[in-house]
Amino acid sequence: MKHLSPAYFALVMATGVVSIGASDFGLVWLATGLFVLNFAAYVVLTCLTTLRSIRYPELILADMTDHRRGPGFFTAVAASCILGAQFLMAHSLTAATVLLAFSAVLWVGLTYTIFTALTVKHDKPPLQEGLTGAWLIAVVAAQSIAVLAALIARDWPQPLRLELNFFALSMWSWGGMLYIWIISLIFYRETFFSFSPGDLTPPYWINMGAMAISTLAGTELAQNASDAPFLGLLLPFLNGFTVFYWATGTWWIPMLLVLTTWQHLIQRFPLRYDPLLWGAVFPLGMYAVATKQMAATLQLPFLAPLTTAAFVVALAAWTLAFAALTWQILREFAHRAAIL
Repeated sequence: MKHLSPAYFALVMATGVVSIGASDFGLVWLATGLFVLNFAAYVVLTCLTTLRSIRYPELILADMTDHRRGPGFFTAVAASCILGAQFLMAHSLTAATVLLAFSAVLWVGLTYTIFTALTVKHDKPPLQEGLTGAWLIAVVAAQSIAVLAALIARDWPQPLRLELNFFALSMWSWGGMLYIWIISLIFYRETFFSFSPGDLTPPYWINMGAMAISTLAGTELAQNASDAPFLGLLLPFLNGFTVFYWATGTWWIPMLLVLTTWQHLIQRFPLRYDPLLWGAVFPLGMYAVATKQMAATLQLPFLAPLTTAAFVVALAAWTLAFAALTWQILREFAHRAAIL
């Protein structure tokens, strides 16, 4: 608990999106099992984070003002929204609405606490040391709120449905703008500064994942066009930017595969379990879900094989990561038992 990573909620993000993907592909039994597991993981991580805040507030403050660890707190926002989407799949609108409200409040608190602290902080690291792919979790957090708000809006009466769709549109727009700011710095950092194998942490896959969830949010808003006149007026813009986000995310996949091959096969960088590993699993699952939804909305049936392949890869990645987590827990228990 003392050294719990602020980014550990990425476990809930990854499990939740694979569960949603399983539901989209008709694997109801798998979706239900992962939903139960995900709810348990969310409760455990929430309790541990709350206890850590009470017992070690100085460590929480240090993490929030750290350029590398601070953005990891946004995983709690995205995890809450993805769990809310799972509750909607289980036909629990109340639970989803509560999680949306909690996520929105948490997002405001984290956004203006973390970014203000990093702005006024006196001692700051150089760009190549302080900036990682984890910064894009802030984009994922904003877009996850947009997705959940758009989904919930379909079950709300008018005029609240209109207002919630506008809120979703605003969050989608803000997330897109934030991605442009951050990805420009990341691309600059990758291409103009020394880049060692250890620098390529799993959250760099969020370069693609942030665009995937932006694609999903745009698709959900386009599907809600009949419920909100302003969305109907913006439909060409919504569809155009949705494809733009998807194409950008797709461009990143070969690049990240090449860099990962260079890291582990050429540079022989060891592959071991790390909480940040879930930051690579989530983008794979989100890409499968987003591509499937976009293909259905824009009537692009030729993308069907791609969505299936992406989901298989995401499920395999989740299975390997979960097996590694289980093995680490068992080793820790064995180690402690041997000491006792």
